[in-house]
Amino acid sequence: MKHTVENAILGAVETLLKTKWEISELPRFEVEAPKNEAHGDLATNLAMLLARPLKRAPRRIAEEIVEEITGNSSDLFESVQIAGPGFINFRFSNAFWHENLYKILHKDRLYLRRNIGEGRRVQVEFVSANPTGPLHIGHGRGAAVGLALSNLLEAAGYKVEREFYINDAGRQVGLLGLSVYVRYQQVLGSKIELPENAYQGDYIGEAAEALIAEIGKKYLDVPFDKCGEDITDWSYRRMLAEIKTDLENFGIRFDSWKSEKSLYAANEVQNALDALKEKGYLYEHDRALWFKSSSFQDDDKDRVVVKQDGEYTYFASDIAYHKDKLDRGYDYIIDIWGADHHGYIARISAVLQAFGYDKDRFQVILVQIVSLLRKGLPVKMSKRSGEFITLREVVDEVGADITKFIFLTRRSDSHLDFDIETAKQQSSENPVFYVQYAHARINSIFRQAPAKGFSNVDRNNMQDIDVSRLTEPEELGLIRKLCTYPMIFEAAARAYEPHRITFYLQELAGLFHSYYRKHRILVEDDREQALARMTLARAVEIVLHEGLTILGVQAPEKM
Repeated sequence: MKHTVENAILGAVETLLKTKWEISELPRFEVEAPKNEAHGDLATNLAMLLARPLKRAPRRIAEEIVEEITGNSSDLFESVQIAGPGFINFRFSNAFWHENLYKILHKDRLYLRRNIGEGRRVQVEFVSANPTGPLHIGHGRGAAVGLALSNLLEAAGYKVEREFYINDAGRQVGLLGLSVYVRYQQVLGSKIELPENAYQGDYIGEAAEALIAEIGKKYLDVPFDKCGEDITDWSYRRMLAEIKTDLENFGIRFDSWKSEKSLYAANEVQNALDALKEKGYLYEHDRALWFKSSSFQDDDKDRVVVKQDGEYTYFASDIAYHKDKLDRGYDYIIDIWGADHHGYIARISAVLQAFGYDKDRFQVILVQIVSLLRKGLPVKMSKRSGEFITLREVVDEVGADITKFIFLTRRSDSHLDFDIETAKQQSSENPVFYVQYAHARINSIFRQAPAKGFSNVDRNNMQDIDVSRLTEPEELGLIRKLCTYPMIFEAAARAYEPHRITFYLQELAGLFHSYYRKHRILVEDDREQALARMTLARAVEIVLHEGLTILGVQAPEKM
């Protein structure tokens, strides 16, 4: 749709530049759907942008553009009209809609997708939870966003690599080891108290029991400084294995797992700091080493990379990690972080600029918290985690598909209320059920077709069926909605906002359910009408399947 209008406009402008207009450059104009559908299918502001360079009234300019378009594209548009100060509104013809319905059936993904990536490499790093406890629902939302964004960019022509960064070199991992060590001693009868800052929750006890099952009383009454390294390493690996299992059960798989500890082992952290020092971006103050982050517009103050006691800060390893990412040759790197990490964006951007990289190659998607409810009331904390509801608990009760879809029903940087009881309902109140049921309902139509006398209909070869009979307002509305998918897809990919696909699918499913309730599809006494409506249903099925696939959600044939 958008490209059709753009091409019609550019064709008209090309003629006017040769015959009437004298300007050196065409301004960048917009083609968008008007807020009020009564104004048309698409609209442009070009005439108003041309008013100053042409020194003429925008409505007069719009009249010239419309005259050229209607003279050359009469079969495309039902009307091309001027509105307000100079907007040009386009309303497509039924012939255009029917032709594009064929394109969905014939070209499928070639029609629905736009190759904006052109093979450029993108790394998406997401979840990256500390391996010190179970994944919580906040991690789950980040996982759903990361999966959908990766799928979206891949469909848009990018070469996408998904990475999990393992924070396995900090004090938190040591505290995990200490927590498991104390529980291990307690289970074996030793009188030892759990430190106040230790990790709580049943999962620590579960780890201690598993350790006993594996090594018995080997470390009973052995001081932590003698066995702590072994127990910490064992505990962290066990926790990481659980995280991997939970993510796999959630439908998430990574191409690579990058260890923070490996950066130190390969001396990459110190090498990165040395490189910054050579460039003049590090200095000593109060016996600490600082990065001149304030030298760049993004950050407002300098940042410590090595503390007074000689210990590296977390920021130091982040410097090495993000340098390593771009050194690996990615055209763009996208980090998906919790909203509480907002302040970190400026300093990482400053680091990459210090290394000579374009800051636009680094993007951050922030994910806001999720409030878990049951019948509108907050859910109490989990016994297993001791602090929060785990992702595993939600998925076990609700299911992975429903959980992912609901996580994607709002912008990632907006707060989300997740009501477990609503998520379990098989009704229109449950957004994913509503969409999946539309897909299953269409499959049911084709299963019923042979018994209704349509045994020879090939759902994969329907592009020769006459669809000109599709003239009901609900039918044309559905076709319009189907034809907007490429625009939604492209906008979502450019903005890194997969939730736009979710919104679209809910609207499309709503239109189809309404149409299905009002009009019989398998019209036994009018075969041509039935075939046309089956063709429309098939196109809806194709688009629903495409969108659900991008979200990482199944498109069931039965429910």
